[in-house]
Amino acid sequence: MTVVLPAVPSGIVEEIAAFGRFAAARGWVPATAGNFSCRIDERFAAVTRSGIDKGAIGPDDIAVVAIGDSVPGGTSAETPLHLARYRTDPAIGAIFHVHTVASTVLSRLDEAAGAVCTDGFEMHKAIGLRTHASLVEIPVFANDQDTERLAAAVEMRLGRDAPVPGFLLAGHGLYAWGATAAEARRHVEALEFLLACHLEERRLR
Repeated sequence: MTVVLPAVPSGIVEEIAAFGRFAAARGWVPATAGNFSCRIDERFAAVTRSGIDKGAIGPDDIAVVAIGDSVPGGTSAETPLHLARYRTDPAIGAIFHVHTVASTVLSRLDEAAGAVCTDGFEMHKAIGLRTHASLVEIPVFANDQDTERLAAAVEMRLGRDAPVPGFLLAGHGLYAWGATAAEARRHVEALEFLLACHLEERRLR
């Protein structure tokens, strides 16, 4: 049976476009890198198309995909990573993926360890911890061009109650999510700040 896809609500287009402008202004999505999505409802999500300028997203740059179905052509090759997160955790409402220098470099350096760890930062509170006196372990996964297989590996490790609202792909960048687009943006910003601080500390040592 053919699935009838809904139109992308204008509010979701603007939420995705707004984050694209925010990320592009900070150099987080160079050369059309990155991909963004928002859940429409329990069945569908809106996902950025492949190869677009993330700083100038319009309605035609976003596709609707069925969360429980196969990925259609024209969407980002990493769409399976988004859909798998939505399937695993119904509380997730938006997922943003960026290619920052800190996330790309640290994910390579700590791929063998399986996580980038930060300790003692006040910014830990921005991702849900109660105190700066805490350890955050941001999971790192080996990159894989087979994104269906990669998505399965991510979900096997993270599950529904991931302790950190994000993960890293080695040499690739950061994924972060939240219940809303605003929360996902806050988590991207907080995790990127933690990674940048950690990278600078390692450089200074």
